[in-house]
Amino acid sequence: MIRGRALIGLLALTLMWGVNWPIMKFSLRELSPVYFRAVSMSGGVLILLAFYAMRGSSLRLPRTAWLPVVWLALPNVFGWHLFSILGVQELASGRAAILGFTMPIWTTLLAIVFFGERLSGRVAFSAACALAAIGLLLAHELTTLAGKPLGVLWMQIAAFCWALGTILMRRTKLELPTTTITVWMMAITAVGFWLVAPQLEPWPSWRFSPLMWAALAWAAAINYGVAQIFWFGLARDLPPTASAFSIMAVPIVGIVTAIPLVGEVPHWQDFVAAIFVIAAIAAALLRRPT
Repeated sequence: MIRGRALIGLLALTLMWGVNWPIMKFSLRELSPVYFRAVSMSGGVLILLAFYAMRGSSLRLPRTAWLPVVWLALPNVFGWHLFSILGVQELASGRAAILGFTMPIWTTLLAIVFFGERLSGRVAFSAACALAAIGLLLAHELTTLAGKPLGVLWMQIAAFCWALGTILMRRTKLELPTTTITVWMMAITAVGFWLVAPQLEPWPSWRFSPLMWAALAWAAAINYGVAQIFWFGLARDLPPTASAFSIMAVPIVGIVTAIPLVGEVPHWQDFVAAIFVIAAIAAALLRRPT
């Protein structure tokens, strides 16, 4: 049973994660994707460092932990955030969210292939639903005059990176709080984006509209700041089923909020694919009561 305060926090977190997809899409109208990640993630890291410093929490990273944290950051933060923003650039934001949240299915399949977990009927059903969603959206991109099937590939690489990073996080032997590991993974990734961005994109003009500055502030303060703080606080108390339901709701929030925020009109394929992904996540993450 989720208590009232935790339920409110979970709903707020789901809304923040969902709304962030169309906000990313809006931001790419004025700022290139890698610089957008570099700026927003840097701001989020500074907010997290200030917040935990005010609370007196130590985020000290021992010298021996630097290399393991870098390896964890490569798929879990750098890979996910790089390829997902490239996917959002190509696709409608709601569609990108649907494809990105095939991550739990990739996590389950990776665990079966590389770590010897058993293939069950539930997992097979989950994988079939995920493949149906991916195939449906890919077919629509291929048959649409302005379709961008490359975006589907970017989002699946992003989901794969997130899934691999999740498995590595579960199996890490680092005896450090998750908060410390995550904040430093974000900090390392932010530096990585600043190094990569000049190689891929021209230097921005920084002459943005007020709405663009507001979108950047949202990305830094809410997506990389407040949402992370919420998640760190909730993760200890939430049952796994609650986390799964939250993940399932994010693509729906992304689809619905993209309509007023960026004027995207979802197609029937998006809603059917979202249903497939919800079914896949439910089969992969939810457990029958014993």
